[in-house]
Amino acid sequence: MGLRVLFMGSPAFAVPSLRALHAAGHTVLCAVCQPDAPKDRGHRLQPPPVKEAALELGIPVRQPERVKGPRGQAFLDEVKTLGADIGVVAAYGKILPQELLDAPRAGCVNLHASLLPRFRGASPIQHAILEGDAETGVCLMRMVLELDAGGVFARARTPIRDDDTAETLSERLAGLAATLCTARLDEVVSGALVAEPQAAEGMTYAPLLTRQMGRLDLTGDAAREARRIRAMTPWPGTWLPFRGEVLKVHAARAEVGGGGAPATVLAVGDGIRVACGTGSLVVTEVQAAGKRRMHAADWARGARLQPGDMLAER
Repeated sequence: MGLRVLFMGSPAFAVPSLRALHAAGHTVLCAVCQPDAPKDRGHRLQPPPVKEAALELGIPVRQPERVKGPRGQAFLDEVKTLGADIGVVAAYGKILPQELLDAPRAGCVNLHASLLPRFRGASPIQHAILEGDAETGVCLMRMVLELDAGGVFARARTPIRDDDTAETLSERLAGLAATLCTARLDEVVSGALVAEPQAAEGMTYAPLLTRQMGRLDLTGDAAREARRIRAMTPWPGTWLPFRGEVLKVHAARAEVGGGGAPATVLAVGDGIRVACGTGSLVVTEVQAAGKRRMHAADWARGARLQPGDMLAER
């Protein structure tokens, strides 16, 4: 007999888990996600991916503006009447109050996209790439008030490939999360699976991404900045200030050796080779303000960029 599940999630990462729970025969009482938000240049309201998937599956949707405090009380009261066996949370995007965590009979679990205790917080996928980790994964964990601090029921691991972006890695982790959740959820509810407390050592934090985190630092290590490009794809993207405008950098590779002050153009050939604090970065795809994406060498010719020029302004 299937479980009665309260599901909470918003982005595309959560959709495979929602679909898997439904396909496994569990009754998803409702899917709770963030309110519709304006997107793109037209600022038209667009629904979160979880909402779109839930409506397709015939699952009721709730999009509360608040989930705690006086403005969230009506939503909390409704959740208490659902009679959920368990709550499953996957990248919902808001801190949940204890009253909500306690509403389902077996409490709430979270599908967190890191190998806890490494990278608690809002952007574990991006930081795993940025820091050069060899692998990452998903944890099925007990939710507590402290952020991502609950015990871990089960883990699934995957290597981080050299060409992984945050987008490709997120897609792979979303699939792992769906499999892990459906395989172990019954054991969590029955009590057959016991959560293991997180180790005190090794805890790191992955804060919410900002646009500024996409600015390339050419005074630093070229290998790290090449990883930054992959980590910040698709959002916020990576960029440099160039001649009073923003130059987006979509692809680059790191090379050993430099030979000039950071940000100095060393060569223009199959890409733009620019000196970093350590090593050099070969930029291969860029996008100037108001222009389409193009090969960096083609852009460099139009910009009349020469060896010795500075690719980034301070």
